[in-house]
Amino acid sequence: MKNYKEISYNELAKKELEQWKKDILKKPSIFDKASKGIQNKFNGVLPDKYHEIMTSSIKGMTKTVLFGYKYATKTPIRNISLEEREKLVDEKAKNYKTTAMIEGAGTGAGGIFLGLSDFPLLLGIKIKFLYDVASIYGYDVKDYRERIYILNILQLAFSSQSHINTTLKLMDNWDEYIKNLPNDINDFDWRTFQQEYRDYLDLAKFLQLMPGIGAFVGFYVNGKLIDKLHETAVFAYRLRIREFN
Repeated sequence: MKNYKEISYNELAKKELEQWKKDILKKPSIFDKASKGIQNKFNGVLPDKYHEIMTSSIKGMTKTVLFGYKYATKTPIRNISLEEREKLVDEKAKNYKTTAMIEGAGTGAGGIFLGLSDFPLLLGIKIKFLYDVASIYGYDVKDYRERIYILNILQLAFSSQSHINTTLKLMDNWDEYIKNLPNDINDFDWRTFQQEYRDYLDLAKFLQLMPGIGAFVGFYVNGKLIDKLHETAVFAYRLRIREFN
């Protein structure tokens, strides 16, 4: 029998989830559309080396999520309450945030070439964090569908508003969606994900390459990005376990 404290936490979690869904689902504003145009122009002035590293890093990260599950050693946690799970997630997030901030400050202080290395390093931190989160919520990333879910969490956290709307609706009907996933993981369309994720991060990460402020920007931005991913991951898994067993 569940005690009052656990029921109270679960009910609060449900209310927070419904409010989060309302907050995140909105029509793309004029500002959103204008920002996309500015982003496209901004991309045109960035050095070719920057584009090469960003593109290859995202491609590598996506392939790591889809095919590198054998490196995930965490065993899914069973038979604990939602409150206990989310306490563990909070602890993980603090550790990963500290790591990301230190890494961002270090690479940001090293000038443009060392600063460029931050992007793939930060991607690796995010993926490892999400693998840990999945196991805490009781999901096994050896299942290819769970790795697709992780990619969708990244899209939900770091995409344009229109793509966020599309992604959330897909995740809100996950059981139906996975029935239509391709049998061959190579057929999964990850190119749209690449572009959305990259465009979201371009401006912030470019500022990290600037002399004099790179270390501060790297420290601050990386911390905020992990905070954003942490919040999104929690709500994404609450979406999966609606009954909150």
